[in-house]
Amino acid sequence: MANYHYDEAGNMAAYFLISVLAIILVPVTLSTVTRIVARRPQDPKGCPCDLCIERRRQILAQTRGSPLKVILTKRTFSVLLGWSIVGFLAYRVANTQDENKVYNPFDILGISAGISEKEIKSHFKKLSKLYHPDKVKATLNQTIEEIEKRFVDITKAYKALTDDNIRRNYELYGHPDGRQEMSMGIAIPSWVVEGKNNIWVLGIYALLVGGVLPAMVGKWWFGNRGRTKEGVNAKTAESFWKGLTETSGIAEVGKVFVNAFRHERPTKTGGDLRKVEGQIEERLGKDWSELKSSLVNGASSRALVLLYAHFLRLEVGSKALLEEQKSLLLQTPLLLNAYLSIASARNWLSPTLAVMRLHAYIAQAVVPGRRILQAQLPGLGPDTATDEVDDLSDLVRQLKETGDERTEKAAKAFGSLACLEVVDMRFKVIGERVVTPSSIVFLLVKLRLRDLSLLPLDTKKSEDMDAEDSPVNNGIDEKFLHSRRDAEDIEVGDTGFVHAPYWPGLRKPAWWLVLADDKSNRIVVPPLKITDVPRSDPSKERNYRCYKLQFQAPPNVGLFTWKVYFVSDTFIGGETYRDIVLKIDDVSVLNAEEQHLEDEISDPEEDTIAGQMAAMRGGSVKKVPVAEEDSDDSLTDDGSEDDSSDSD
Repeated sequence: MANYHYDEAGNMAAYFLISVLAIILVPVTLSTVTRIVARRPQDPKGCPCDLCIERRRQILAQTRGSPLKVILTKRTFSVLLGWSIVGFLAYRVANTQDENKVYNPFDILGISAGISEKEIKSHFKKLSKLYHPDKVKATLNQTIEEIEKRFVDITKAYKALTDDNIRRNYELYGHPDGRQEMSMGIAIPSWVVEGKNNIWVLGIYALLVGGVLPAMVGKWWFGNRGRTKEGVNAKTAESFWKGLTETSGIAEVGKVFVNAFRHERPTKTGGDLRKVEGQIEERLGKDWSELKSSLVNGASSRALVLLYAHFLRLEVGSKALLEEQKSLLLQTPLLLNAYLSIASARNWLSPTLAVMRLHAYIAQAVVPGRRILQAQLPGLGPDTATDEVDDLSDLVRQLKETGDERTEKAAKAFGSLACLEVVDMRFKVIGERVVTPSSIVFLLVKLRLRDLSLLPLDTKKSEDMDAEDSPVNNGIDEKFLHSRRDAEDIEVGDTGFVHAPYWPGLRKPAWWLVLADDKSNRIVVPPLKITDVPRSDPSKERNYRCYKLQFQAPPNVGLFTWKVYFVSDTFIGGETYRDIVLKIDDVSVLNAEEQHLEDEISDPEEDTIAGQMAAMRGGSVKKVPVAEEDSDDSLTDDGSEDDSSDSD
């Protein structure tokens, strides 16, 4: 009969706690170690100008910090505490006697099974001389009771192997004393179920189940319900939706964008911005008054001042204000991505491009709407007395010709800039040589980066011999179209960080690919973010990388003249576009074999449910041929049956 009891010593509860803690601590420890290693990056490579080098040095110093500051965090202390508890429990379990150990007299005597009874008696005599209580003196680590118990165990083991009655008990019940009670422990300490502790146990249970658990679930639920899938406040997304119009440009987009901070960031009171605001008003004049008139509350006003202090490259003063401005700027990509999702969801081209361009203005610290390309180069700020230029290469060349002292700094930054070069671009349909109505079409684009100094003035008209068709390249392109990736899986070298000395972080170059009909101000398909574009390397056979954009062709036949925009998110003026024509042909242009294959795939058989449904709708179905032999056999069978009936 089994005897059930609670875990008096707490051994089984220790096993349970070790298992639970290990399940939690192992992934947390791995993520903590990974985070510590990731926070000590290698020296980043990028623009060689002095401003960018200093910015990377500052960011690297902030990211690395001191070794103790990186390691000694609350998370690290929690992990160490958890493993300490696991170690203590493991030590306790390892040094606890097993009460349910299987009785084995051979182990107690220290002999092997199968030896003779004579050898057992001889070995017992030796043990008696060593462990008899009269011959063993108690030490500091032993008591008389322990010595006596050990000799009793040796004697029982000896008799279990030599005495007939005791040996029979051992063989039948596994113990020399006969039948033993089976003890089953429950991994709950006894104090949990004691009557005097009922109130406390029930109180803690009610607090956890009725208070803590609902609070955690409610916090998660209401927190997620108040945010969109892009991670912004629902009210922010609502303001983006209501503030957009079909013709919104970068000025209108910027005003709506600044108002979003009233839902995303609480009003800060750590510093006074009146002095900074006065400098901004002095620089912008009436434009500043118009911007402030479009705001809603104080939070947006504070965000507006910090943003335009960044655009005008003004010092905000205190360290607290600098940290606030940094936090605000690092939040802008998330908000702009949500803004872009809303603009592209409405298929409006103008606001979509405006939101994309706003990324570059914020990254380069240039007032939105002012196309001051020279302000991106060091030494040539927004207020530099130079004529507005459309090509930075001309400006750098002019500085060299005039012997300007800013030439070296500007040339370093200009040399790090790279332009997106379109090697080839075409529409493809898998397994088809033409595009038919409502088919699945891929826009296949081949891109690479080239230095601005190596490109011709009109990059849209540049041609490259690498775009020629070849069986090998066509096979690789076809394999890429069948894959699920938006970018070709190739090894891309380190493209380095872009020239963005006023951005409070490190930025990699990226572009958006937009397929649009500019005549109707509509985008054809949501834009695709393009990253990790390889730099030009003539030694490679495929000196480019393929990207694809999937969409469904229009249902009608004809020519569709569209444009493909490539908009940079880090460089003002790094935008290009190409005209492209999509020709939708009727299925009749396919040859006979292709049409027959198309019919074989599309038409159901008449004896199927799909075929009967299609026939009822007046559609075409496949005819099922009737076997003549089966018909003749059935007629013969019928005739023989008739004859037999007549004879009867």
